[in-house]
Amino acid sequence: MRTVNIDLHKGYSVLVEQGLIDKCGEYIETLCSGRRAVIISDSNVAPLYAQRVSDSLCGRGFDTSLFVVEAGEESKNPENLIKAADFCAQSELTRSDVIVALGGGVITDMAGLCAALYQRGVAVCQIPTSLLAMVDSSVGGKTAVNLSRGKNMFGAFYQPSMVICDSTVLSTLPECEFSNGMAEVIKYAVLKGGRVRELLDADNIQDNLDELIEECVKIKKEYVCEDEFDTGARQFLNLGHTIGHAIERNSNFEIAHGSAVSAGMCIVARACRELGICTADTAGYIEALCRKFNLPTAVSMNSEALFEASLSDKKRMGQKVTLVLIRSIGECFLEKTGVETTRNIIEKGLD
Repeated sequence: MRTVNIDLHKGYSVLVEQGLIDKCGEYIETLCSGRRAVIISDSNVAPLYAQRVSDSLCGRGFDTSLFVVEAGEESKNPENLIKAADFCAQSELTRSDVIVALGGGVITDMAGLCAALYQRGVAVCQIPTSLLAMVDSSVGGKTAVNLSRGKNMFGAFYQPSMVICDSTVLSTLPECEFSNGMAEVIKYAVLKGGRVRELLDADNIQDNLDELIEECVKIKKEYVCEDEFDTGARQFLNLGHTIGHAIERNSNFEIAHGSAVSAGMCIVARACRELGICTADTAGYIEALCRKFNLPTAVSMNSEALFEASLSDKKRMGQKVTLVLIRSIGECFLEKTGVETTRNIIEKGLD
């Protein structure tokens, strides 16, 4: 089994192995002294995997109950957060028990926030079922729901007690959702190069999923352990996200997160090329990687509309925005600047 230990004050392990979903109870029982578990999932994932998770937990002496929301970004809202917390109370979940987040990024974010707030904090085990959640949203302790003014604006930092990644569940993931996860993988390759880039350049991603997940989690670990609360180096992980979130919002969330991040990265790359920060080869390579994994490299949106949407991004600090810009593959830098620079990047990077 591949194990990445996240070495924070509240440390935890990320476990990566095929077949782990049917053994999850064995590991979850080490997280808490209680024997109640609330599984939080969505309408796509629950019919596929909730019973298997429940069976494993019951086999280790847990009483389980299941809370399900409709699949989709629109479910990541304060109303469902309160409903989930109320369900935990109805299930008589105590502080010695555990919440199990079973799903993609919507569920890992919302269930994590529910665990942070319910009785001022209970253990949460993340069992991500999408590639995006495995390599990104389940690790690092960012939990949130969306507000009408933007994504992830209502949340808290709350580290999970464990993350269990079983890559076999990705076989039921729609192709478009697998591609969305690859956007975050490409982000890691642009930031660090190295083994993730090598795996992306090869033609056998499906044969190396466990290694790919492990390598991505190792990169995220590096940033999270240096900057748990996202005030410095961890902001590198926002590559493509400021513009990506604006794309999502401008599309009324019809464009998925990974696709928006892909387009956002490519906009930044082209802008860096136009400003002489990176070479045409670097920008072209990033675009080619996104196309290789069926991700968009551009959007048909008005630059001013994207700029206005970007001003609602939660990473904005007053009139300052920290952008992640690209010099070359494996060499990016943070540029803390006025909001007008964001406008300039968008204008130069749009096709």
